[in-house]
Amino acid sequence: MDLKTVAVHRALISVSRKDHLAEFARFLSGRGVEILSTGGTAKLLREQGVAVKDVSDYTGSPEVMEGRVKTLHPKVHGGILARRAEPSHLRDLESLGGAPIDLVIVNLYPFESVVAAGAAIPEAVENIDIGGPSMVRSASKNFESVTVVVDTADYAPLMAEMEKEGGITGPTRLRLASKAFQRTAQYDGAIARYLSGLKVDEGELARNGGTFPEFLPLFFHKAQDLRYGENPQQQAAFYRDGDRFLGALKQKQGKELSFNNILDLQGAWALACEMPRPACAVIKHTNPCGAALGKTMAAAVRRALQTDPQSAYGGIVAFNAPCDGESAQVLADIFLEIVVAPAFDAKALEIFARKKNLRVIEMKDQDPFPGWDFKRVWGGLLAQTQDLPGLPEERRTVTKRVPTAEEMAALELAWIVCKHVKSNAIVLCDAEGTVGIGAGQMSRVDSTKIARMKAFKDTQGTAAASDAFFPFPDSVEQLAEAGATAVIQPGGSIRDAEVIAAADRLNVAMVFSGARHFRHG
Repeated sequence: MDLKTVAVHRALISVSRKDHLAEFARFLSGRGVEILSTGGTAKLLREQGVAVKDVSDYTGSPEVMEGRVKTLHPKVHGGILARRAEPSHLRDLESLGGAPIDLVIVNLYPFESVVAAGAAIPEAVENIDIGGPSMVRSASKNFESVTVVVDTADYAPLMAEMEKEGGITGPTRLRLASKAFQRTAQYDGAIARYLSGLKVDEGELARNGGTFPEFLPLFFHKAQDLRYGENPQQQAAFYRDGDRFLGALKQKQGKELSFNNILDLQGAWALACEMPRPACAVIKHTNPCGAALGKTMAAAVRRALQTDPQSAYGGIVAFNAPCDGESAQVLADIFLEIVVAPAFDAKALEIFARKKNLRVIEMKDQDPFPGWDFKRVWGGLLAQTQDLPGLPEERRTVTKRVPTAEEMAALELAWIVCKHVKSNAIVLCDAEGTVGIGAGQMSRVDSTKIARMKAFKDTQGTAAASDAFFPFPDSVEQLAEAGATAVIQPGGSIRDAEVIAAADRLNVAMVFSGARHFRHG
């Protein structure tokens, strides 16, 4: 296949989005390109002083059915699909009275945005484009000779290339064809997903009301290659879903991100954002190793680092409010992989600049819980709604003793942190921050032992959180022995009565949340 530079003699333009189009069309017309167009696009171009030939005049067939049928014609698709190096193709096209079309500029009916805006079913269906994707696919298939444009962002680069090269190069046509097929795949996927969420109810179309559609197309764009995967022998890349969360992070300095960096970054940011402001979270291997509140960000980070300074080495520090110079100075002599915050002041950036490998990430206005949560498993994909903060939960005291206000503040903080710790999880807190964290054990008793062992100070008077119910009284007894005076847990065990009785016997206040927060992976 000879992908040489091709001059443009004839263009077909039929777009839904018309921004920046007039400038591009005037450029083409100025180079002697004949422009074919349809409906509203032709009207706009004429108003802008661009010479246009209606597609209906080119085909000899009028637009019919309120514009539903206008470009589905042999002269249109023959002009796009004819191979220029195949004489029989050109003879067939000539016999139809058609001519080669070298450039196809099409963007599709706004189906996705119409559906996202809550359109009624008839309006959504009417915004399913037929002629547009057909032309895009025809032009993409014949990229040997034809250029297809589906994105307004490509207008300016194409004009520059045509000025420089006298036409459109083979690599550009190949790139744009790939981009066009990506667009039609995404478009068709959105339509299929929408239709799979409908049902026929007494002869009428209605939404079936299910959270998960029968068909789930997923589309991601590569944002960057990563240094390596989970281990150095594994290659990896980061693909983004739109511009949300990690897809829109701004790296201010430091080495490029690795696979594990991104996992840890997500964990740190999610915990920090769920805490009251100002707060700081320290993460190592996706697990919190410290989290704290403070009157200032510097106070919060000092306290968060106290919980487990050894584990914080090589970790991720996340702030949920701007990082200032005083906070940065606290971190100046600690080896860290990443510092992430909504913003950094000039003094903080100056301090961090002394550590050239430290990754400094700005996550301004980014939702830490976008979309669904997916987990890849062999042969399939698990999908679930996010375990969002703020979902309805109870706070029911089940023991004779009610927690004091200070204990309740510590319980609330422990409960937030516990949600972000690998199961089985036990977290010890006071009202300012974490004291000890027990993560990822097969037995809740072992997690309790680790939380006590890892505590950076005397655990007398602390509050404890458990991500799931206590199946037996033993963990509560261990916590009481460690000096914990209040516990929060979901409740729901067949032995709840035994656990509550143990708490009463030990004078431990216990609160049921009614919600479980397992984190398996």
